[in-house]
Amino acid sequence: MKLEPPASGDPRDVLRALRAAVLGAGPAVALGGAGLPDDVPGGTAVVVTTSGSTGVPKSVVISRNALIASAYATAARLGEGAWLLAVPATYVAGVQVLVRALLADREPAVVAGPFRPEPFAAAALGMASHDNGARVPTYTSLVPAQLQRLLDAADTDTAVAQALRSFEAILIGGQALAPAVRERALVMGVRVVRTYGSSETSGGCVYDGVPLDGVGMQVVDGEVRLSGPTLAEGYLGDPERTASVFPLDDDGRRWYRTGDGGEIVDGVLRVTGRLDNVIVSGGVNVSLDRVEAAVRGIPGLEGAVVVPIADAVWGQGSAVVVPGLTAAREADILAVVRRAVAEAVGAPARPARVVAIDELPLLASGKPDRALLRRLLGGGDDRGRA
Repeated sequence: MKLEPPASGDPRDVLRALRAAVLGAGPAVALGGAGLPDDVPGGTAVVVTTSGSTGVPKSVVISRNALIASAYATAARLGEGAWLLAVPATYVAGVQVLVRALLADREPAVVAGPFRPEPFAAAALGMASHDNGARVPTYTSLVPAQLQRLLDAADTDTAVAQALRSFEAILIGGQALAPAVRERALVMGVRVVRTYGSSETSGGCVYDGVPLDGVGMQVVDGEVRLSGPTLAEGYLGDPERTASVFPLDDDGRRWYRTGDGGEIVDGVLRVTGRLDNVIVSGGVNVSLDRVEAAVRGIPGLEGAVVVPIADAVWGQGSAVVVPGLTAAREADILAVVRRAVAEAVGAPARPARVVAIDELPLLASGKPDRALLRRLLGGGDDRGRA
């Protein structure tokens, strides 16, 4: 099957390419990446190439059937309606917004250009429509940084607040949502659904800890694994990695090894963080995801990012990068952070530094660019969250 990029990264061009790949006979759509082969396995709808936050590129092959299964499972969980695209169309979350719109036979609304609350609100409020006298429900997908920015704007802009409340559900994915941000959304009457998944699962496939219909989940040796019809075919041109990450169990069922730690309690998944996002400080293993969760629970630090740094005494340590903080407040914030982390995670996990930064560097997906932050702070290797 032929593999071709869309005419451009413009959402309308990506939508046209996906319409042919998902509803027609192709060609498959290449999103990101360079030097990819011209041909891919039959049934492929899209190849999503991304380096994530680790800087290690991967080209994920997603079939037409997997995309359709994911979109229909989302509709079964949330309901059908109209979708607003506010994340990049070239990432799996954006792809799925467009596929859901295609299968619902509704033209998606699009927020183009750099993300700002005002255009988002205008696009959201412009979606209002009725079908046989009934209001058509609306949905969108955001990353946590976008939601936080919208909530901040909604404090003084009634149009933004109205827009947020207009959605039947707002899917939040890409990284963990700080509890304080989720609470702000609930207080404002915003219906947030936390999603968990990746390109390897055709986007989010676990909503608020509960898998979508047809999706299986288990924890093996502390690692979360997922299965079902939404799984990708594997990695283009990398059969060894595909076999390692997508193993078969004794019954011949394919599973995706997420690389995340977690636990399942009463059928609800709780993800504890990346298994490889761990430092060894003074001989003690410290999960930086747990440290970051504790830091983000501090009022005003919901957007903070924790990254590893070298430590002459303990071998490895961590730094808390805080956007919008003045350098003069670093020492005061560090004291607060160390107390909170010691209480929540333990004394060996206490960060060594707080670093003020005007604005976090972001990937095109809207996630913090952790690899860049690690390099800037001299954190050593580039292991971490994808």
